[in-house]
Amino acid sequence: MKPIIAVNYKAYYPYSFGEHALKIARSAVKVHDEYDVNVILAPPYIELYRVLKEVEGSGVEVYGQHADPIKPGAATGFIPLEGLKEVGAGGVIINHSEHRLKLADINWLIKHAKELGIKTLVCADVPETGAAIAVLKPDIVAVEPPELIGTGIPVSKAKPEVITKSVELIRRVNKEVVILTGAGISKGDDVYKAIELGTLGVLVASAIVKAPDPLSVMKDMAEKAVEAAEKLGI
Repeated sequence: MKPIIAVNYKAYYPYSFGEHALKIARSAVKVHDEYDVNVILAPPYIELYRVLKEVEGSGVEVYGQHADPIKPGAATGFIPLEGLKEVGAGGVIINHSEHRLKLADINWLIKHAKELGIKTLVCADVPETGAAIAVLKPDIVAVEPPELIGTGIPVSKAKPEVITKSVELIRRVNKEVVILTGAGISKGDDVYKAIELGTLGVLVASAIVKAPDPLSVMKDMAEKAVEAAEKLGI
């Protein structure tokens, strides 16, 4: 499998919107074409359509940042999975630390997403949560200690035991799920370490989204991801 660089745009203004959102998308296409990595983008809902058009036919995947555990209907302000599918999103982030859900709702969303053909990237704050989520058979589990998110202090260096313990517990219950490292990832060396610790890549936000030159940051991460994958024979 190829290493993964997943970019959560969040809702940074002005970086996550408008022309800068498309600049990130164009950078992702270039990195996907140049390096042996998979790239996932999760822009704000209002930018989904434009980002999808920007990366159309490139192989770059586009996910929603969240979905609500509801069926379509009288639900003002909520995002049903059917809406993400209709716009063309290939996946969805679930249970980010900034938008947490109950385990029962996570389970419902994973099952319904499978019915709709939508991939699921589910976040976990601690190893035990990661294992509990892995039992539900999402496509991806991203381990992200919330206290390190946005700090620039990578979990792969500050708390490597969180990653190794997560990998250990998750693999006990699910041998197939993809595992990513998140929180504080800011440069290529952080990505290298994340893969060295047993995950397939990273979930990253501000280091790319707020960068004056997103392409250079993404290239640095992609280079190190490929280097680590080749060393480990992934």
